[in-house]
Order: sequence, then C-alpha cells, then structure tokens
Amino acid sequence: MIDTLLSFWRPLLEICFIWFLFFYLIRFFQGTRAMQVLMGLVMLAVVFNIAKILGLDTINWVLTKLFAVGVVAFLIIFQPELRRGLARIGQNTLLSSYLKKGGTVDELIQACEYLARHKIGALIAIERDIGLKNYIESGMTIDAKVGQELLITLFSPNTPTHDGGVIIVGERIASCGSLFPLSQNSDTFRFLGTRHRAAVGLTEENDAVCVVVSEETGNISVAVHGKLTKNLDSTGLKKVLMNLFRPPHSKLSAREFIEKNWKNLREKHLS
Repeated sequence: MIDTLLSFWRPLLEICFIWFLFFYLIRFFQGTRAMQVLMGLVMLAVVFNIAKILGLDTINWVLTKLFAVGVVAFLIIFQPELRRGLARIGQNTLLSSYLKKGGTVDELIQACEYLARHKIGALIAIERDIGLKNYIESGMTIDAKVGQELLITLFSPNTPTHDGGVIIVGERIASCGSLFPLSQNSDTFRFLGTRHRAAVGLTEENDAVCVVVSEETGNISVAVHGKLTKNLDSTGLKKVLMNLFRPPHSKLSAREFIEKNWKNLREKHLS
C-alpha cells in the first residue's frame, strides 16, 4: 500500500516542482531581453526532439554538441538575472529594509519632498516582480545605494539626467536618464505632462511602481498598473509606498489599495 502511494505521489511532486520552476522562470524573465534568449533555447530543444524522433542524425549530433556547452553558456548569458534571483530568495528581508526607518522608502520620500518643494521634476521607477532590464539599458547604468542626496542630484536642472527616469532595483539605483514608453491613452491623459505619461505608460506594461514629481506644480503622483494617483503629500506618498512594499500577508493588492483610496485622496485635495 505504501509503495503504491509513493509511486503515485513522487511523479506528482516532480511534475508540480517542474511546473513551478518553469512558471517562475517565465515570470522572472518576462519584460527583459533574456526572455528572447530563453525562448530561443526552448525552440532549440523542440528542434532537437523533432530531429531525434525523425532520425535526423546530423542535426541531432550538432545539437547534442551544442547542448554540451549550453550549461556554461546559460550561466554566462543569464548571470545578472541569476544573481538577482538568488538575492530575491530573501525577499522578506529586503522588504523589511525597504520599510525600516532610514531605508529606501524614507530616502525616496525625503528626496521627493525636497524636489516638490523646489518644483524640480522627477520620474522614479521601482522594480518589483517583472524586470526592468530593457529600460535600465536605455539610460546610464550605475550601481549606487538609494539616498536622497543622490536622487536630488540626478534630477537637478541643467544635468544630463534631469529629463530621464531613475530606476531602483532592490536597495540600489540601477540607472538614471532612462527612457520609458509613453501612455497612448490620449483621452484620459491628454492634460498630463511627459513624465506622467511615461510613468503611466511603463506601469501599463510592467508591475513597477512609478513616482512622479511635477516640474510645473510640484505635486507628487504615483502610478501603479496604469492608474495614476495625483496630488499626494509626503504622508500620502508614504502610505501608498508602505502598502505596496509591505510583506504580502499583511497588505492589500496594489490595485485594491489605489481603488480604495482614490476617492478619499481626490476629495482631500479638491477641498
């Protein structure tokens, strides 16, 4: 009886594990150039199996030799993504460092307060589950700890990085001067500036969180899932960011939070 149960559960466990592994890999690489390479490898694997079934020995021999060095090639090609993935194993620790006093969120809020007070435009994207590698490569790649002084400097007028976006990955600034796609929803966002349209455009394609400071009014806005929450003060900004980066078991979803607070925030700033 026990042997029968083991013979049933072992294959089921293996199938679930492999399914989870493939699902996580596709989710992790989605939105990056590495996804194209991964799809290329999948296609090679399909061709290899077809050649094996049809008895195409020459093609089979070539692909066998190619896969022999494929492991090393895989590690080289996906080295940045693998390193980031291993770092995310301790994601709960990372989230706590985001939220602690003096952590990434506090530094970001203090920088936005200064920029808003002096009416200096800013566009900051914070990476979540889906990578932003394509957008990081469109700007100037850097690797620096998030700090209010550095953020203020990057968005200071008359600097080359003033008009681009800053991307934060983990607790570090990954790039500055990056270019984001503009939202094409002209009916809803025709009265918004380029930074706000870029923030909405990025979050329509990605699960990132974008913080925008208006150069004309000094108002702070947050874009999530293509929806923009405008006219936030430092307290409102902190409340939004704390909810978005709080551990999953103790928070609403980003969409639920924005929808729940949309009317309250709007009424507060219209009154």
